[in-house]
Amino acid sequence: MDLRLHDEKAFISGSTQGIGYAIAAQLAAEGAEVTLNGRTAERVDAAVERLRGEQPGARVSGLAADFSDAGEVARLTDALGDVDILVNNVGLFGLADFASISDEDWARYFDVNVMSGVRLSRAVLGGMLARGAGRIIFIGSESGVDVPADMVHYGMTKAAMIALGNGLAKLTRGTAVTVNTVLGGPTFSDGVAASVAAVAEAQSLPVGVMKDAIIGRNRTTLLERFIDPTEIASLVAYLASPLSSATNGAALRADGGVLTGML
Repeated sequence: MDLRLHDEKAFISGSTQGIGYAIAAQLAAEGAEVTLNGRTAERVDAAVERLRGEQPGARVSGLAADFSDAGEVARLTDALGDVDILVNNVGLFGLADFASISDEDWARYFDVNVMSGVRLSRAVLGGMLARGAGRIIFIGSESGVDVPADMVHYGMTKAAMIALGNGLAKLTRGTAVTVNTVLGGPTFSDGVAASVAAVAEAQSLPVGVMKDAIIGRNRTTLLERFIDPTEIASLVAYLASPLSSATNGAALRADGGVLTGML
């Protein structure tokens, strides 16, 4: 299927690895011009070279910025220019006991996970509305709907992201601009893979055994396996396409059936 992205320019925050990189690779494969992003120039340059190696001829560049630093984000948005597709993917993730989470940590999670999307969307939405077309996509989580007790701070930011996307969609009335959120489930991203490998090593177990054991504890997943980042990327690519023109203000599930209730 031709997703008709050949003339589109896309920016994906937090895209040097994991879900963000998979999204960038999928959009590039569909012909879009993609801009990768990471915290350091070294990580960004490495990811750009990796994608060019995997897809010779792909139109790919990079912009480094740490989204915990509003000044760096301001410099990034100044350099970004017009964007047809914005994917708000960057985010912090971690387990923590609620009582141990400091005010500083709450502020840091909110600043990176929520304000990154606010700042980037504010920078590009006006241009999209003026042109009458565009896509803003938030990479959320099922944790924003069913907030985990050991990740209250994370789930709160993902719930805020859903609200932000829904509210921004209401600003697009009468245009071909859409704003949607993808609710991902347990995904075997690079960060998760590293954590699983570390636990497996500590327990002297094969990584595959530990991976199956961890996902096996999640009794709500209908897949009974981790989601691959490319599976999230496929839904994002569709939402980025003109083919998704009737989908706006939605929170779409790519959670492997973790959210088993109607939504």
